[in-house]
Amino acid sequence: MLRDAINNAVKDAMKAKDERKLSTLRMINSTLKNSDIEARGQGKPPLSDEDILGVLQKMIKQRQESVELYDKGGRAELAAQEREEIAVISAYLPKQMSDDEVKAAIAAIVTETGAASMKDMGKVIAALKAKYAGQMDFGKASGLVKAALAG
Repeated sequence: MLRDAINNAVKDAMKAKDERKLSTLRMINSTLKNSDIEARGQGKPPLSDEDILGVLQKMIKQRQESVELYDKGGRAELAAQEREEIAVISAYLPKQMSDDEVKAAIAAIVTETGAASMKDMGKVIAALKAKYAGQMDFGKASGLVKAALAG
């Protein structure tokens, strides 16, 4: 399980006295715990590995936005810190697909689902998320799906 891997990495980071990695892993655990509490409040079970991947991707996206803002504001040290956190979090995601692989996957799903127009976009995105969770940026993929369905 992903959660166990993260907890083991916390112990390893403590032993190695790697402060950046340790603080980032603790932040991940805290975010997961908050998400578990939120899910419990809604009567749902604790997060599955697939749900955890979604949380990790959201954390990376937040950090990428922060890096952009820090770079614009001339705060190189804070941008570097965020990049280090992105590297630690990314280690727990499956290997990301290349642009060509994403395009091929979209083409296959469009054919598989029989999608013919923009009305079918939701169906295509849902199939991509089911099959390739954590392996692609769905923000970019949705633009590619639009292009594939438009022409």
